[in-house]
Amino acid sequence: MTHPRDVLLGAQAQTGFLPVCDHYSGVEARMRKSLQLQAEMEQEFGTCVFDVTLDCEDGAPVGLEAAHAQLVARLALEAAPAARVAARVHAVDHPAFEDDVATIVGEAGHRLCHVMVPKVESVDDVLRAERAIDSASSTPALPIHVLIESPAAVHRAFEIAAHPRVQSLSFGLMDFVSAHGGAIPATGMTSAGQFSHPLVVRAKLEIAAACHAHGKVPSHCVVTEFTHTDALQAAASRAADELGYTRMWSIHPAQIHPILQAFAPRQDDIEIAAKIIATAADADWAPISMGGTLHDRASYRFYWQVLERAHRTGRAIPPAVRHWFGALATHPSTQKSPA
Repeated sequence: MTHPRDVLLGAQAQTGFLPVCDHYSGVEARMRKSLQLQAEMEQEFGTCVFDVTLDCEDGAPVGLEAAHAQLVARLALEAAPAARVAARVHAVDHPAFEDDVATIVGEAGHRLCHVMVPKVESVDDVLRAERAIDSASSTPALPIHVLIESPAAVHRAFEIAAHPRVQSLSFGLMDFVSAHGGAIPATGMTSAGQFSHPLVVRAKLEIAAACHAHGKVPSHCVVTEFTHTDALQAAASRAADELGYTRMWSIHPAQIHPILQAFAPRQDDIEIAAKIIATAADADWAPISMGGTLHDRASYRFYWQVLERAHRTGRAIPPAVRHWFGALATHPSTQKSPA
């Protein structure tokens, strides 16, 4: 039977399959614990529910960037075979950028799910990163994630998202606020203020819209009050429900479960989606009527995406559609390359 991804998603199938949480750590002990936690939670949920991004930009001590890049490469190589491990390198105009890429991608590119490039200002920065990655890597078309952190980058978000190697755009809240020279108050960086200041909300919406226009994944920024679970839960829920984000950063292990909960569909929605998709498949994806409501491929696409999000957040998949999620692990669109 034809897989729903082949029937329903089109170009979106190439970049839409990412865990909803991207967990960052840059200190060796925390990086190791993050990889261990990823393996433990994969056993718990039956799927990888978050990426681990090993951080060079904020993790490397000044003057020891080369040694830190070597550490990141080593940890990526030591990770479990099924681990989803990424690396955040320095910005393309930083003196350590070329060495970061040469070391990490050159030694461990085949173990990376993507490379995160911070402070991307334009497509030219993406092209520079692409050249460096391809020069160092034996892995074809290693996906690139970019961090949008300035008003100018927000202005160019649609152009950046259109680049075929870009898989996801993230929003860098604190750098974005500070780039305004005091025009946005410090409250704009808080868990509450980032959802009320018009310039911050506008930037988030532009990034989400750019991603959805080009079938890419919008990833929401961090909540720095990592001990305040309620604040994190509220921010994650608003990012998912109001702003169109399908992924979010974590900077502390305690943030992972609330992000999964916020981005997971409700069980009632999962059951409805499974019933509609199973009935549609039996009808060879022709239009159907269910409960007096017409459904066709437009609504099938929506309900299949509900099921994919349920799978990515470790929710139980109803028996009628469960077989597709065994096949999903080996579907071409879920592999590392976006092309």
